[in-house]
Amino acid sequence: MRIVSGSLKGRRFSPPKSFKARPTTDFAKENLFNVLGNTIDFNSLKVLDLFGGTGSISYEFCSRGATEVSCVELSYNHFKFIKNTAAQLGLEKNLRIFKGNVFKFIEKTTEKYDLIFADPPYDLITAEQVPDLIFKHELLKDKGLLIFEHSGKLNFKQHPKFIENREYGKVIFTFFSA
Repeated sequence: MRIVSGSLKGRRFSPPKSFKARPTTDFAKENLFNVLGNTIDFNSLKVLDLFGGTGSISYEFCSRGATEVSCVELSYNHFKFIKNTAAQLGLEKNLRIFKGNVFKFIEKTTEKYDLIFADPPYDLITAEQVPDLIFKHELLKDKGLLIFEHSGKLNFKQHPKFIENREYGKVIFTFFSA
């Protein structure tokens, strides 16, 4: 895996073969960040990355200049991998990593974010509840953006906060606005 742009462009990291996360493909990630690069200023962003997995999305935001990135991951092995990789990449200053349950984090945090990225496991039964929980607990700042990665099994087009879908192969990014 690699970081596709920014100050760390081209840096590679490799999760162990036993890793159970389904990372966002480089193709989908590159296209997503091209879209974002044309619409937002990364240098002032406060980002929340839910279901961190390999940490790939968090590293991208840091590489592009996000001032603060918080990453939440439940699996200890994944958390440890993200923490070690962040240290190797020199991201300890602006990447905070939390080991914990995303649903509990959403309920308890009092922070607000400019952008939230959520990539739950595709087979997580409660995944479709994540957008509503984020809006219920008001985690986004005014005009904040939620990007939810999912498979074609979910459809949010009727959601009141829905903006658009972007599809890259089997990966769908649904955009919501606060």
